[in-house]
Amino acid sequence: MLATSEWVGEGHRKAWARLRAEGVRTSKPRVLRLLREANLLTPTRTGAPHGPRAHDGKITTERPDEMWGTDGTTTMTGEGQATIFVVVDHCPSECLGLHATARGNRFEALEPVRQAVTEVFGGVDEKIAAGVLLRHDHGSVYTSEDFQREIRFLGLESSSAFVRAPEGNGCAERFIRTLKEQLLWLRFFPAVAELNAALADFRGRYNHRWRLERHDYRAPAEVRAAFMALETAA
Repeated sequence: MLATSEWVGEGHRKAWARLRAEGVRTSKPRVLRLLREANLLTPTRTGAPHGPRAHDGKITTERPDEMWGTDGTTTMTGEGQATIFVVVDHCPSECLGLHATARGNRFEALEPVRQAVTEVFGGVDEKIAAGVLLRHDHGSVYTSEDFQREIRFLGLESSSAFVRAPEGNGCAERFIRTLKEQLLWLRFFPAVAELNAALADFRGRYNHRWRLERHDYRAPAEVRAAFMALETAA
């Protein structure tokens, strides 16, 4: 199962969940023991102690489209450094927008936001996304007047993370970590256009086949579909 998986570096909980999905019933402690005996566990290290927390609350939401998180990261391509902007729903952890660009400015940061609005609401129009909070950090691209003006036009409400508390934007940060581990650190892209094509493929695979422990190892798209079915039935 590990040899044929499309993902790399998954721990014993994901391995147990995938075995369960394939009809193999066993316990998580047994899977952990077998992986440890076979030296298949990922090495870990103890983190440094932290000071008082500026944020100690819950950032996940109870249903989709209550809060989205946006953030950016960088990677090297054959054309130089590229910036990758993401938008992630805080409930199902679904990637709603993903965009790479050679220019990491405020205008490019809006592209995944527009992707998300189009994906969920069917288009881009004034106040079409009213009621959705957009969580972001205090970077200049997000605090700029151009960015803030555009999200207000779309109906999104700006929600800044606490200063020096990146966990406030943890849903987007966690998705970026997965993106790095499963794609960016494994492949080199000669051009930004090729990177964007790979990101589009990754977004589909992640949304439909990445399993989330907090959602009983269901994929993000499955979680959204379940919520939508409940609302339709109601």
